[in-house]
Amino acid sequence: MTQEAFVKAYRALSTFRSGSAFRPWLLRIVANETRNAHRAWRRRSSLELRLAVRADEADATPSPEQSAVAADTGEILLAAINAMAHRDRLVLTCRYFLGLSETETAQVLAWPRGSVKSRLSRALDKLRRALPAGLAEEVTR
Repeated sequence: MTQEAFVKAYRALSTFRSGSAFRPWLLRIVANETRNAHRAWRRRSSLELRLAVRADEADATPSPEQSAVAADTGEILLAAINAMAHRDRLVLTCRYFLGLSETETAQVLAWPRGSVKSRLSRALDKLRRALPAGLAEEVTR
């Protein structure tokens, strides 16, 4: 997907508005390519979204107990996110997995910034309700 997105971005470079932020423009192309591939794949087979949670590389090497708890927590979190509606998964992925700002998320998803804020808030509320009590407290506002 990344290679296809870079080729499309290269071909569309003449349409890039100078003075605009390059990252959101490129990520929007990546998001559109991914969305198109996802739709095609879904037509051919059943959809199962798999997200990979990367361990925070800045932390020291965790103990085996910490690794087991983190793996269990990650599985519970991914299961809850996978069960959410597509739009909720999109906004959560952009904001928390890709680390985009609200403005960048709005540009990538082609949504108004206010929609990003409200959909993110609703998605976080839904996620909190879907998680066990102890883990739900860790989901920040």
